Amino acid sequence: MRTIKVLAYDDSDLIRNTVRILLDTEKDIKLCGSFSGAGSILSDVDYLKPDVVLMDVDMPELNGVEAVKLLRTKYDSIPVIMLTVFDDNDTIFNAVCAGASGYILKQHLTEELPSAFRMVVNGGAPMTGSIAKKILFMLPVATSRDQETYNLSEKETRILKCLVEGFSYKMISNELNISIDTVRFHIKKIYDKLHVHSATEAVSKALKNKLV
Repeated sequence: MRTIKVLAYDDSDLIRNTVRILLDTEKDIKLCGSFSGAGSILSDVDYLKPDVVLMDVDMPELNGVEAVKLLRTKYDSIPVIMLTVFDDNDTIFNAVCAGASGYILKQHLTEELPSAFRMVVNGGAPMTGSIAKKILFMLPVATSRDQETYNLSEKETRILKCLVEGFSYKMISNELNISIDTVRFHIKKIYDKLHVHSATEAVSKALKNKLV
């Protein structure tokens, strides 16, 4: 089993400790480093060789967006998940333009973070549902040619609606009273039918084509 190495930056001791405790329970994810500031991010990455970086947006001295820009001067392919309490359009836009791969709100940290790390190292773009909506509205509206039904079943439509509302797999499991494995099975079918590869893409297509 591959171990995903995570390098985390957040100026809150509480958040860093929460991330550490959360990842201690995951067999396939390891916290290889945790710092209160990202000023030394290039040397940190050189030494620790993480698979993914978790980056707080709002930090003193060097903020998260600037840290991502600095990282991208040397490392193009290491995915970065932004972690923040902010969901304003300017912050989101700047983070995505800087090269962020995902965007998680801190209030959803414990529910979404482990699956977000797994998703992002496999090429996905994990985002809290409300963030995905905001990014969608920054994009052009789909043409009528794209308006399709995609033949989603009633249960698949309900699960897709949960994704749009920002539910994690565990929350969907509780909401529909089905196992997490069943949730994963249905989400895979949804991805296949929508011709997408991540929850962010699924949410965007669902909203653009008014599927929920």
